[in-house]
Amino acid sequence: MALATVDPAGLPNVRIVLLKEIEPATENGGAFLFYTNYESAKAQEIEAAGQAAFVLHWKSLRRQIRVRGAVTRESGAKADAYYRSRAPGSRFGAWTSQQSKPLVSREALLKERDEIAARLGSDPDRPPFWGGFRVTPVEIEFWADGADRLHDRFRWARQTTADPWTVGRLYP
Repeated sequence: MALATVDPAGLPNVRIVLLKEIEPATENGGAFLFYTNYESAKAQEIEAAGQAAFVLHWKSLRRQIRVRGAVTRESGAKADAYYRSRAPGSRFGAWTSQQSKPLVSREALLKERDEIAARLGSDPDRPPFWGGFRVTPVEIEFWADGADRLHDRFRWARQTTADPWTVGRLYP
């Protein structure tokens, strides 16, 4: 998904992240989860604003979903379980990457990864600076491509995550 955040000056940032899970409405009110380094630029922007937006686009299906909402950390059992499910190389990558910070060279990165792997062993625990974020929507828009650019658009919206949804059709 393409995740959008804003920096302290209000300048938007967008990047692709892996949507790892969609929680049903019965669990945490329904939410979308992704994982990252909590020290990254995106995490710092999320922590400061407490909200974010993302879009999922399926060109082949001619469909799109936009979501805006409140964001909270997932640093408990779900984050631990997902971290454990990752390939060992990806787990060491989480420990190694000082995401969004300048890097001297690729060789330095690989050397650091090897040193961390030697120090932590073959099955490291989840780093304390790595975990998930849960986007709990206050707005979801579904878009379907239409003939003559007369697309179908529907928006579910609510003021807060505790409020009921209202649904409306939008002009294309």
